[in-house]
Amino acid sequence: MFHRRILFLVEVAIFAALALLLDVIPFLSFKVWAQGGSVSFSMVPVFLMAFRWGMKGGMTTGLLFGLYQIFAGAYIVTIMQTLLDYFIAFAAIGVSGIVSGPVQQAISAHRKKGWILWMTLGCFIGSVLRFAAHFLAGLIFYGSLAPPGQPVWLYSLVYNGGYMLPAFLLSTLVMILLLSKRPKLLLS
Repeated sequence: MFHRRILFLVEVAIFAALALLLDVIPFLSFKVWAQGGSVSFSMVPVFLMAFRWGMKGGMTTGLLFGLYQIFAGAYIVTIMQTLLDYFIAFAAIGVSGIVSGPVQQAISAHRKKGWILWMTLGCFIGSVLRFAAHFLAGLIFYGSLAPPGQPVWLYSLVYNGGYMLPAFLLSTLVMILLLSKRPKLLLS
């Protein structure tokens, strides 16, 4: 039991650091907007932890990833914006672990279509929840940046959807390719 707890903590730290690296290395990350938001592989390590350890692993990794983002030079407006854009948004990715049981069962039973379906659903859930946190932060804190005459909700939708949809699709594709070759990565 002690060994698994240590393994969990070590993996959380390593995968959160890997997520940050995948977000800041220029040729692995495409910055979409000046105030933040990029299309990268950064959600993949969080998804791996979520499907390997469940929601606890995913949310803890995402929370630490959000903290690392702040230390790496986050775009900070207020404390509440920081909580929404970094802590809540990145921890929300880990909610994808809600389907870790069905994903692991399908992998153990060698049901490729099954784990791909469950994993895609999990990636969708985590991505939508992250988007929701960023969207809400956009509504509350960035409305003044909307072009004249554009509703704030539309500005936040386009801004955050502009990088979150491609990031979801890219991350899901990478997860499928990675686990097609190494499905046992999720079995601890």
